Formats: sequence, C-alpha cells, structure tokens
Amino acid sequence: MANFAKPSAPSFSVDVYQNEFLPEGGRDVHAIVTVTSTGGATAGRALGQDAAVVIMVDCSGSMEYPPAKMRGAREATAAAIDTLRDGTSFAVIAGTHVAKEVYPGQGRLAVADPTTRERAKEALRGLSSGGGTAIGTWLRLADGLLRASPAGIRHGILLTDGRNEHEEPAVLRATLDACAGRFTCDARGVGTDWEVKEVTGIAGALLGSADIVADPAHLAEDFTRMMENVMGKEVADVALRLWTPVGAEVRYVKQVSPTVLDLTGRRVGAGPRAGDYPTGSWGDESREYHVCVRVPGATVGQEMLAARASLVLPGPAGEGGALAQGLVRAVWTNDLASSTAINPQVAHYTGQAELAQAIQQGLEARKMGDVDGATAKLGRAVQLASVSGNADTARLLAKVVDVVDAVAGTVRLKAKVADADEMTLETRSTQTVRVKKT
Repeated sequence: MANFAKPSAPSFSVDVYQNEFLPEGGRDVHAIVTVTSTGGATAGRALGQDAAVVIMVDCSGSMEYPPAKMRGAREATAAAIDTLRDGTSFAVIAGTHVAKEVYPGQGRLAVADPTTRERAKEALRGLSSGGGTAIGTWLRLADGLLRASPAGIRHGILLTDGRNEHEEPAVLRATLDACAGRFTCDARGVGTDWEVKEVTGIAGALLGSADIVADPAHLAEDFTRMMENVMGKEVADVALRLWTPVGAEVRYVKQVSPTVLDLTGRRVGAGPRAGDYPTGSWGDESREYHVCVRVPGATVGQEMLAARASLVLPGPAGEGGALAQGLVRAVWTNDLASSTAINPQVAHYTGQAELAQAIQQGLEARKMGDVDGATAKLGRAVQLASVSGNADTARLLAKVVDVVDAVAGTVRLKAKVADADEMTLETRSTQTVRVKKT
C-alpha cells in the first residue's frame, strides 16, 4: 500500500479587480473577484482517505454500436480505478433504464488498495450493454452511496453515449436539484449521439466539468486526467459569500474562469445582507468570478463599501470559517475619464461570457436553418475569440465556419460540418482564457 503524508491545507487569497469610480447617480458596480488556492494537495500527493468517488458507466444498448464504445468505457473505468489513491472510497455503477452496483455492491463503498482495485477491474469485465437510458436513476444511486461516506470530497464521474430518453426531463432536473451541494460530478459524452445540453447541464448543476470524447480510444486518457484532478482536491464545499450594505443588492454572480457558469440563482442566505454562492471543491488552482452589485445613487465625492467578498467553509450562517476576503468599492466622481474607464479584467471576462453566448446562439440558429442569424453570431464569436486570444475556441470555430476576417468577424458558414466538430464547439463554448499578462 502506498503511503501519502497528509499535506497542509491550502491557503486561499482573494484579489478584486474593478474600476471603483462611478458618475454622479451611477449605481452598478462591476468587479472580477479572483480566488486562488495554494499550498495544499496536488494530484501527486493528495490524501485519499478524505475522498469518495462513484463512477457511473452508461451500459445502454447503444454502447455496443460500435463495440469500441463499450470496450473504451471498460478500459477508461479501469484506468480511473488505477488512478485512485490508497484509502479513497469508491464504487462503480452500471447505468441503463435502471442503475446497478457493479462494485463493491450491497449499498456500500470499497476502500482503494491493490486488492480492491484488482477486484473492481475484474468486475468491469462483466459489463455488458442493453436497455435504455435514465440518468437521474444513476445519479440517485450515486448520491445514496456518497451520502453514506464521511469523506469531505464527494465526487461522481458520469459517462453517457445517448440521450436521456427513458426519463422525463423534469425527473432529471429534480434529481440534479436534490444532488446539488451533496457531491460534484464530471460528465462526459462519448461518440456523437448524446445531447450536449444534458451533459453540460449535469456538470453545471453539480459544479463539475463537461466534455466530449468523440473517439472511444481516448476515453482512458480522459478518465485518468479527471481522476487525477479529483485526487488533487483538498477542501470541499467552499462558498463565495457576498455581504452588501443596506440599500445595495447583488445583481449577479458568474464564474468566468476557467469556465462560464452563472451562480446567481444558487444564492443561499447567510445572515443579514449576506448570501453564499457554491464553488465546489478546491485543490491548487485559481478561478475568477464576475460580481455585479447595484448600490444606491450618490453625489460626487461620496464613497462606500459596495460588497465584501469572502471565502467560507460550511457552517451555520455567520459561523463558517473565513478563508480570505476582498472588498468591492464605489466612489462617485465628476471626472469623465475615471468614471467611463473599464477595468481590463472586467472587460476581458465580459467578452468571454459574450463569446460563450454567441457560440451557443449561433449554433442554435444554424440548427434552425437561420443562416443569417448563425453567420452573425458565429462571426461575432470569431471576433471575440481573436481579440481575447482564445486560440482553442478560435480553432474550434474554424471547423464550423470559414473565417474571412477574424478581426472584423466576417465569416461564412461551412456547407458541411462533422457532428463531432459541432458538438465539440458547443460543449467547450464556456471554456475561457485568463487575462493576458502585460
């Protein structure tokens, strides 16, 4: 059994980037809150004993067409199991129109060591395809298994190759609402017959990542990376707490890096004039959040604290352990240059959020046969990707449109686009790049 010395808990820092100056009567304050966690576990030395992971493998009938999908799923799950640290609690679920425990069974989790890893991989050899797809059922079984674990880090990995056809959308939505905050989950679609909005919706609701693996041969590599990331997590259930003074209100909170995710509707009250927004589990990493606060209008020369942003651990309102904090300010001025300047970080991430929206709207217009609308939206996306230096997204866009002038956003829709290319662009549309260092 490998031994891992317990690493020190990571330390958090909060940096606030904004233009605090408003014109007389101005009310909306924008800020980018950068949260950084350092000095904790890394993927190579995480302590497994505080983590529990459930892998959900699609075993519906379509997984046998082509047979490489089922074979790739077995190999990928085996690779993920090999990546588990000793002491990690884990289980494997086979998902069809029902959910079945593959290993260890009997409503419990196994503890990773050389013996249990080998037994789990042996159990995978018995996986076969057949039946339908009811993803909510898989998630409910995973939730039950993870709730029985005392581990701080509770995580799911879900693989599907098809649409959630044997379950009403409302059932999946209710399941995601119930599971949110209890565990995080990465979701993957293999092949090109699954629904992008379902897979990204699962990952978004459960604060995980979503991606496409068009070629089943690449599943093992992807599953290994996902599990390494999970093993690098050290602190779970961290919340971004925003306190605002009397008369001020939070208009929205969006994660804008490494992906765009609107957290506004997930606010949970945390005492007078404070609310918590979930951020999930953390290892050594940085994330950015766009916060918009509406304050009372004021006259030139006045200033106020518009919001206090804190990172807190779970606990009763007002009692969560504060990890770090930053301040968002508002200062009213009659200096036109000061009040109209846009902070570079705010401008960059506003553009990245618009880029994601333009891609999604453009692809939707393309599916509906609206050539003009699709060309306009995807042209704007090409322009935003070019200006912001988002080279990965620019490359994906170039597989869907012919770029005439990237700076101007002039494009032509390609007459023929591979399903995998279109789905990859849609799935990865929310991935952003960080502000360029100057």
